[in-house]
Amino acid sequence: MSILSEWRVARERRRLATAYLRAVTQQRVAPADIEWLTRLTPNGDERLAARELQFVRRATGLIVAERDALDDRTASDVAHQVAGVISAEARHDAVVGRAWIERWRAYTSALAARGSPESPAERLARVMLAGSGVGQPTPEQLVRATQYILTLRTSANEALRTAYGSASLPDDVRPSALGPVVR
Repeated sequence: MSILSEWRVARERRRLATAYLRAVTQQRVAPADIEWLTRLTPNGDERLAARELQFVRRATGLIVAERDALDDRTASDVAHQVAGVISAEARHDAVVGRAWIERWRAYTSALAARGSPESPAERLARVMLAGSGVGQPTPEQLVRATQYILTLRTSANEALRTAYGSASLPDDVRPSALGPVVR
């Protein structure tokens, strides 16, 4: 592959990752969701609630890109784009950059937990609530938070398919027989 071809492929991968990330994070967090989570936070901290809802959107976007993408490079492309966004935010407020790293570790740890009777969405919901200061959520709070996570995941999956396309495989050929897909 020539240098120009490699550059074009890299540019297209960045464009797709940017489009996906924009679709995942572009839509404003619903005021009703911020209001709900604010009521749960200690001292009714609206900024904390809004920040955690934004962080869970990014985390869900990264998780979906990692788990559901057709190409293994998609997750790293999206992570690279998220790093740029976080870096820009951290230049304005260093606390946000450190908070994102802490929250991302919590989300990935929740997914890595094996043997839990809870679904991954429920574990992510617990992390979201804990990040908002809710250490022991009620069953109702956990159900609502889990539904929020499931809605985010569905939305991120739709954005992933829109940006990168859907898999289409021939009926008579095994996926492993196709070999690598080059964009």
